[in-house]
Amino acid sequence: MSSPSSNPEAPAARPVTYPLDEFYASAGLALPQLRAIQGDEMPEPYRSLLVHENDMTPTLESFHGGRIHIEVLSRRQENGYYFREVILHMDGSEKPVEFGAIKIDLNLFPESARKLILEERLPLGTILHDCRLVHLSRPTAFLEVLSDEFIDRGFKLEGTHTLYGRRNTLWTPEHKALADIVEILPPENPS
Repeated sequence: MSSPSSNPEAPAARPVTYPLDEFYASAGLALPQLRAIQGDEMPEPYRSLLVHENDMTPTLESFHGGRIHIEVLSRRQENGYYFREVILHMDGSEKPVEFGAIKIDLNLFPESARKLILEERLPLGTILHDCRLVHLSRPTAFLEVLSDEFIDRGFKLEGTHTLYGRRNTLWTPEHKALADIVEILPPENPS
């Protein structure tokens, strides 16, 4: 049995910016300045929040002490794939806790999960958990990102900030890519 990294169709062969690069290109924007880094180069609390093989939704909910919902910034569907850019917010406070760009293969989800995905309320991690969908989370890169105007607007920031994130793929047990994701966290103490 092959591992996800040996899968010939592995999204790991795509750029570390995928699918974020596609959203930026379709909006006519240049990508923010970013570089791939080693997980151990990342300062805390970002290392604990990003350098693991767990889903981000429960990790962020545990760290921030509450449930999360999404705000969709842009979306499109084509050929059974659903693409969206989102800000994850804490329920109640509306504090932004993640910026995400995601490509989801809707064909790999049961109808009940597809319906929840397209309702655009819950993060994918919550849907995977609630629908009891077995999957693997496999980060392929860790990122240091200088925020741009678009990301700043989503995080309600001003100026340029050093942010941290990861490029991740969620896999079925049969090594099919459920989703490709770029996940970027806001600064803990914006100045």
